[in-house]
Amino acid sequence: MGLFDQIIGAVTNPNQQGNLEQIGNIIGTVQQLSNNAGTDNSTMQSAIGIVGSYVRSALQEKRDNGGDEEVENVVNEFGNNSPSSDAVDSLFTPEMQQQVAQTVSERTGLDTGMVQQFLPTLVPMVLNLLKSGASNQGGNSVLSSFLDADGDGDVDITDAMQMASRYMGQ
Repeated sequence: MGLFDQIIGAVTNPNQQGNLEQIGNIIGTVQQLSNNAGTDNSTMQSAIGIVGSYVRSALQEKRDNGGDEEVENVVNEFGNNSPSSDAVDSLFTPEMQQQVAQTVSERTGLDTGMVQQFLPTLVPMVLNLLKSGASNQGGNSVLSSFLDADGDGDVDITDAMQMASRYMGQ
């Protein structure tokens, strides 16, 4: 089951935190960032997908070192639509932040400095998307699916964002 399917499952499950307003807010933030960057939504969605692959690696490392609870704490603390440099700092060293920005810039054509300015918005947005699977009974199906992906480097956050935009009619 793909990430989008997991997210839609969480949105329709009353025992999970995901809801259409949350997804709509994420899509709205993508549109706002695209406008601010003077680019189209697909470029910004690609940027989010690239950031998502780095977030996945950082969360997998946290899980390996501190367990599932530590990862869920990060997602629950920083998974919202509010920009947070603390969210970025909790996952990436300053050197890694530069690497993330450079990679996004190389693959999307966005300015590296602009990408660095957007990281405090992009990282919490990815975490917010992952937070949608948090259950009232504990655990998080979306987060588990995201972390247990096959490791092929293809993070389907970009696909999930595009599908969510179509699903929401935006």
